Amino acid sequence: MDMAAAAPSGTSAPDAAAAPRSSRLRDRAAALRRPGADPYLLAAVLFVAYAALSVSRHRRMEAMSWDLGIFEQAIRAYSRFQAPIADLKGPGANILGDHFSPVTALLGPLYRIFPGPVTLLVAQAALFAVSAVPVTRVAAHLLGRGRGLLIGIAYGLSWGVQRAVDFDFHEICFAVPLLAFALEAVIRERWYAAMLWAAPLVFVKEDMGVTVAAVGAAVLIRTWRRRESRVPLAAIGLIAFGLIASAVALGVVIPGFNGDGDYAYWQKVDGGDSDGTIPFDTALRTLAWILLPTTGLLALRSPLLLAAVPTIGWRFVSHEEFYWGTDWHYNAVLMPVVFLALVDALHRSRDSRRAWLRSYSGQLPTAVAAAALALTSSLPLYSLTEPDTYRKPARVAAAERLLARIPDGATVEANVGPISRLTSRTRVFWVGDTRGIAPRYIALQEDGPRTARHMLDYARQLHPDAEYRFVGTAGNLYVLELTRD
Repeated sequence: MDMAAAAPSGTSAPDAAAAPRSSRLRDRAAALRRPGADPYLLAAVLFVAYAALSVSRHRRMEAMSWDLGIFEQAIRAYSRFQAPIADLKGPGANILGDHFSPVTALLGPLYRIFPGPVTLLVAQAALFAVSAVPVTRVAAHLLGRGRGLLIGIAYGLSWGVQRAVDFDFHEICFAVPLLAFALEAVIRERWYAAMLWAAPLVFVKEDMGVTVAAVGAAVLIRTWRRRESRVPLAAIGLIAFGLIASAVALGVVIPGFNGDGDYAYWQKVDGGDSDGTIPFDTALRTLAWILLPTTGLLALRSPLLLAAVPTIGWRFVSHEEFYWGTDWHYNAVLMPVVFLALVDALHRSRDSRRAWLRSYSGQLPTAVAAAALALTSSLPLYSLTEPDTYRKPARVAAAERLLARIPDGATVEANVGPISRLTSRTRVFWVGDTRGIAPRYIALQEDGPRTARHMLDYARQLHPDAEYRFVGTAGNLYVLELTRD
């Protein structure tokens, strides 16, 4: 039989043979772009690592600030359907009068079941880990499974996320996944999903409304020339919503809850150095850390980087050097922005007419993953390779026994060290800010050894009309008890 005659009408024999082969190639290419379970497995591994890091540091009694105690007081109150009073900010202070972060109420039910600071640390680890899912998923969808996984690893090990995990607890742990899912939706042109993911950011912190507006601007830029007018109009609405939400939070809600009629952090504007400027080298170094090891500067080619402008802009406006540098938690919200901007820029650069740009973008996923792994040797997650990380020091066990002598429900004046061991069961005030209240106990962790007489003299300075007795010491932790008010 003639082979040509055996072929279907209008299709030659060679074409018929090529069709299945072409289909197989397309299926294989599609399979390479499917992330499979990679994003979720990576998130699970990151969760274990993040939780181990923060919980082990808590076990070693190495709190970096009072934030964990403040948030625990507020969430403890939420769990009991009470106003979020954080006495560490001042007796009876409503936390909504300091920062507008009602999103933390979502942890109330979990805290009610598992009361204690570890609940907050584990929840934060889970939120940060979940944010790796959209980053890895969209990277694999656009760039291939292997490159997607490399970018997911680079994101999960990024210095900004590691520093935030290492910093006790902060409400920005909610902003990071919301931003990641919102920007993933922008890249995949799921405009309404992007706006729905971005809108709840206004409940994370008062300044995040401007970031919501920036996400709306990114959507607007990418849809402005489309024939359908509803998406650009919705994006304009999101911009307005974000700006109005921040204005209301800053000008009405926070002043209304604190009773002072003002937003306390306005004082940081034009603060910082005596000349009111940010050291150039500090700002430049921070910006380089944000963009260079994470994206090789390629993120600058993506309009998604607009979402980073508000966070960076607040720093310039505040002139507060403390907000700069690579420590603490301040850069965590920038990590999903720069990595997803990188994914977007990599996808755009593959078809560039510039050969060097195509070559550079092709090597970048491996480069940023290698950079993240290399930098981790000097970042918090490296401590998970050290046996002492998992051991509770004898000094901590002794300190916990001493603090256990303070009864539940007692009033305690404390500094950073003992706070997180007390806020789940006592009413804790910040040392020197009891505003006339003589607490039943004073618990202080000092830098060096102190005598009982020294501590009693200090208690007399704090409360001239009260008398305290020395209860005991454990290492550099000291506890005193009120004997006469």
